[in-house]
Amino acid sequence: MSGTSEGPAPATDLDRPVVTESEIATSPRTGSPPPLSSPPPASCPSPPPLSPSYRAAFTVAPLAMAVVDREGMVVSANGSLATLLGSDPETLSGAVAADLVDLSSDARIWHAYREVLRGRQAKLRCTRRLKHPEGHTLWVRVTVAPLPTDDQGVLLSVADISARRELQARLRHSRMHDPVTRLPNRTLFFERLTAALEAESYERSGTGRIGLCYLDLDGFKAINDTLGHHVGDRLLAAVAERLTRCAQEAGRARAGLPLVARLGGDEFALLVEDSTGTEQLADLAESVLGAIQAPFDLSGQRLSVSASIGVVERHAAGTTPTALMQAADTTLYWAKADGKARWTLFDPERNAHRVTRQALASALRPAIERGEFALEYQPLVGMEDDRVHGVEALVRWHHPRFGTLTPNRFIGLAEEDGSIVPLGRWVLRTACRQARRWQEEHPEGPPIFVSVNVAVRQVWDSDLVADVAETLAETGLAPHLLQLELTESAVMGSSGRPLQALKALSDMGVRIAIDDFGTGYSNLAYLSRLPVSVLKLDGSFVRGFQYEERAAALPNPADEVIVEAMVQLAHRLGLTVTAECVETSAQATRLRRIGCDTGQGWLYSRPVPPDRISELLGTSGVQAGAGNP
Repeated sequence: MSGTSEGPAPATDLDRPVVTESEIATSPRTGSPPPLSSPPPASCPSPPPLSPSYRAAFTVAPLAMAVVDREGMVVSANGSLATLLGSDPETLSGAVAADLVDLSSDARIWHAYREVLRGRQAKLRCTRRLKHPEGHTLWVRVTVAPLPTDDQGVLLSVADISARRELQARLRHSRMHDPVTRLPNRTLFFERLTAALEAESYERSGTGRIGLCYLDLDGFKAINDTLGHHVGDRLLAAVAERLTRCAQEAGRARAGLPLVARLGGDEFALLVEDSTGTEQLADLAESVLGAIQAPFDLSGQRLSVSASIGVVERHAAGTTPTALMQAADTTLYWAKADGKARWTLFDPERNAHRVTRQALASALRPAIERGEFALEYQPLVGMEDDRVHGVEALVRWHHPRFGTLTPNRFIGLAEEDGSIVPLGRWVLRTACRQARRWQEEHPEGPPIFVSVNVAVRQVWDSDLVADVAETLAETGLAPHLLQLELTESAVMGSSGRPLQALKALSDMGVRIAIDDFGTGYSNLAYLSRLPVSVLKLDGSFVRGFQYEERAAALPNPADEVIVEAMVQLAHRLGLTVTAECVETSAQATRLRRIGCDTGQGWLYSRPVPPDRISELLGTSGVQAGAGNP
């Protein structure tokens, strides 16, 4: 019988280390033990013969046993041991006991065994894997303990635990594998991933890198819902087979076979240990996409699906399973957001932007309470008289970490989480107070109006009409000096509550303006039935006027024709028109000739603090760039 040493200790009880502190019971003796390599004392007497009754019990016992003398030689062995080891009882007598059950291949076990023989240790119990003469593997539990006599011999007992170990192996396999696809499941995947990221693992590898393709199927839920879970399960099993083939082909092309696992639902992962770089992962992702996009024939039912894949490849040192999976999950989200049926490589810069976005989103509501927001104002200047007729209030976030942020950095986030409601309420009240203050500071001239942007969610999630009425009453600002701006898409699609709110505000005397007009798909017939008083032309039309200022370039008459038509349409409907993004005197001249009412842009002023607006109100006309810092 030959023996083999055990491999690394897995997590189950059968896979416990071959010997532990709890398995080696010690019994102190006087004196120091001799070195491990020293032979046992030659003067130890051989054990006397067993009595007939003990001999009979020893012989017929179902437990495999052998009496071993202090030199480690088998004195006698019963038939159960001979049967277990595939030998004859007579041939076992005089054999080296340690060789029969492979006690000498492990230094720690060997040392403990010799200590038991010397009487310096009370007991040894360990698990060994043996090679049976017939070729199969045998797992045994070996116990060595002194005989309860004065003969100084020991009893070696060997229990066959192969069946129990095989059962536990099957249970472990069942616990670690998905029943639908038979792939490693989430538990086994993370066990492998954690082991791959341990220092002693990647330090031995050729590259010290790790790669991951994290994917899910596009539209799988619809297949489950329409065709049933039994079809969905067959599809998952077919996908698993194709992923396994992709992994095998990748393993033949490069050293190492990727681990394919089902993480749950329609999510799969391909783990590449000791990866060679992003090119390897990109090739694997491409092959997976192609394999999954080919139609599936499931018992005569033809199905087509696609997959989105997040790809991460990096140095193993410094990363963790959590960090790797977070990066993969984020990248998978990008792949889906970018259109699905594609793979996307993890981008640290894009991820940093996402992290920043999340940080801003979580800090929005506390920032409102802490007073981190402020308003700047951009003049709306009359085309005919160059005077400031009104201002647009633009909110700024003075973030303690990221500095001053413009609305495009946080308004979308505020709309998503609902904080646009308290923020919009604060902007409305602050802007109205400031407009009233300017009116009091400059009683000699006509008062200017203030324009405030309103998100559709403010109409749905709050009583905007009541908020406006309360603010006007509190500040004393006349309703016609307040203008509310909504985007074209929001106003044109208004119905039900939003439309009722707009009509109520208009009846109150508040002006309603459509912002960025001309960029959406407007129903112009519907425009005449909306309570709108102002159109703000999107800056893209005004920027087209710059053709005439380029050297050796002719003006583009189409831009002017479009703007002129929109101005005439607005005037026929009784609306006034504001042109956005006016940056040059030539643009202002052409807009004035077309009949545009007011202009807004850097030609007149950038958004500025309230005191700069006060300076402009004290002048007879706004010169080009007068309000710019």
